[in-house]
Amino acid sequence: MEFKIIDDLVVFLDNIVPEKYLSKLQEFLLSGAIFTEASKVLAILVIFILVSEIALTLTLTFLNLPVSVLILPFFIFPGLFTYIVVQQERRAQEIEKTAPDFLRQLASMLQVGLSFENAMEDMSQYGEGPLYDEMRRTIIEIRMGRNFDDAWRAMSKRLKSKELERVFGIILDGRKSGSSISNVLSDVSDDLRELLALKRERKSAVMMSVMFLLISAIIATPFAIGMVSVYSGFMQIYGMESEIILAAPIAGELYLVIHSVLVAFIISIIMYGDFKKGIKFSLPLVVVSFAIFYFISNFGGNLLMGGLYG
Repeated sequence: MEFKIIDDLVVFLDNIVPEKYLSKLQEFLLSGAIFTEASKVLAILVIFILVSEIALTLTLTFLNLPVSVLILPFFIFPGLFTYIVVQQERRAQEIEKTAPDFLRQLASMLQVGLSFENAMEDMSQYGEGPLYDEMRRTIIEIRMGRNFDDAWRAMSKRLKSKELERVFGIILDGRKSGSSISNVLSDVSDDLRELLALKRERKSAVMMSVMFLLISAIIATPFAIGMVSVYSGFMQIYGMESEIILAAPIAGELYLVIHSVLVAFIISIIMYGDFKKGIKFSLPLVVVSFAIFYFISNFGGNLLMGGLYG
């Protein structure tokens, strides 16, 4: 029965959601190693939220929880987004790690007389890992009639690595210019190995600063603002209301969101030198920090009073 509901919802979503949005979502899911149809993932998420909302609604009547807990099932969306972002980072790191050896082996195969396309195909048949998976996908696209240059550029963009995109662009330019492609591959392999070593050193050097910013964003600041909300609640209970006390929780929430977004951009600049990466880091930081703030502001008072009178 459950599977029939999912299948019916998949058909419904396929009919109402534009194809271009489903294609973008599918590509995003594939980049995170989720090989499920995009409309099916949406259908599962919708059913999960509906079932969770019903269960929470029934629970509210028995445990006297705040109505705001009904927002919790919707955290599945930022949770899924965070998971895919983490998978993308891991995938990019694995590809960068294997790319220099891959390029060196490709150069060796060209030196023994194989064409560039045949060398790519031979390596894709025996290699394992995300880089070889992308190579197999590129070969299939070329066989289906896609231009080699377009398929190669598309592959370099799917790798989600600026270094590899630059390197693969150099290889493509060298192939088009008629240069010795095996020498080009050998040179860029050595350069890429040194560049990735410098990148790892830079990351390790700034890790302490990044950890300090993360602790500030997802622990220290949410806890402090949550306690401000608890204090504001105590003042209202004892009849000591004022405009400042009433506005403090709202101002704290706005500050928390702004602080988390700014920390995400700072981390992206420190670690990657790229301001745009902060966009995808900001959502996970905001969600985690807001979740801790929500827990402290709603349950911190009970925990504090239990500790004082326990």
